This record gives sequence, structure tokens and C-alpha cells, in this order.
Amino acid sequence: MCQLLELGDASDPRSAIEDVGAVVSMKFTLVDRITDLVPGRRICTIKSLTLSEEYLDDHFRTFPVMPGVLMLECMAQSAGWLVRATEDFAHSLVLLAGARNVNYKSFITPGGVLRMEVDCKRMEANCSEFVGKGFCEDREMVKARIVLNHLNLADEKPALEAVDRELVVQTRAQFALIGGEPFVAAGAAS
Repeated sequence: MCQLLELGDASDPRSAIEDVGAVVSMKFTLVDRITDLVPGRRICTIKSLTLSEEYLDDHFRTFPVMPGVLMLECMAQSAGWLVRATEDFAHSLVLLAGARNVNYKSFITPGGVLRMEVDCKRMEANCSEFVGKGFCEDREMVKARIVLNHLNLADEKPALEAVDRELVVQTRAQFALIGGEPFVAAGAAS
């Protein structure tokens, strides 16, 4: 059962952004670079694992490996970029709603590069389904079917429209930093 998120003062967009950020923002950005993107169809991304990743202190100190749940989150973040690029950032939030048939095959250790290949199976206005696989070199490390929900805060609370706009601005800036813009521009030109 879903629990409604109670946000602070909706008249103060900065306060609402902080509240939303505290709840839905992933602490770890797990997509370092977009290497291929075909809006509406497919995205390929990479995540380089380094020993300085904060979560490796606890997972595990003498045998540091990327937690499986973060491999899945990397897949979800990759699919989220595909949704945003396809919809021209129409939604301020793209959230993991479910994962099925998740299969982990091996560990990724510092120095490894996780390459995600995510294919869109269905995209609707407020949700989408994907099949993804993660590889280290040519070895499959994880595969899953995932579902994402796409939404705007103003759909439930119109006073949060400014928060939606700010979140989209921030997300577009991050998209540019990880190399997504050339793929979208190339798609628009063709």
C-alpha cells in the first residue's frame, strides 16, 4: 500500500523541493555517462566503480563489491533517463515502481565498469516497462524487468508547480553533465 507524502509548506517552493529531495532523491548517482540513447526505444549507460564509493566502506570492508540493489538502481536510473529524453522532461519525478525476474550473476569490484543496456517494452503517459541487462566487460552481471512511474507533484498539489519546474531544470542540467544532450539533438535532427 502506498503512503502519501506530506510535504511542508506548499507556498514555499524551496522548502517543498528539500522535502521531496529528502524522500525521493537517490543519494548515489549511478549513471556516469550515457553512451547511446534512442528515445522511446533504448539506452546504454556506464557506471565506473571506484574504491572511493562511500557504500563500499560497509559492503564489504575486506571484499568491496557493488551491492546488487545498487546495480538494480543503476538500471532504474538509466531507464529514467530514457523516459525523460523520450518525454522531453514532461515529468519532474521518474520513480522505480517495481522489479521482477531480477537475476544477479556475479560481483563488480572497484575498477570494474558496469555497462547497462535497457530496452523499453512499453511507455505510457504515467508509467513504463523495461528489460535491462548489466555487464562488466562482456560478462552479464544483472538482468531484470522494471516498471517506472512518471509524475508531477502538481498533479496532486497544484501549488507545487514551481517545485516541478525546478526539479526539471536540475534534472536537465544533470542530463547534460552525463552526456545525454547530443543523442536527443541527433534524434531531433533526423
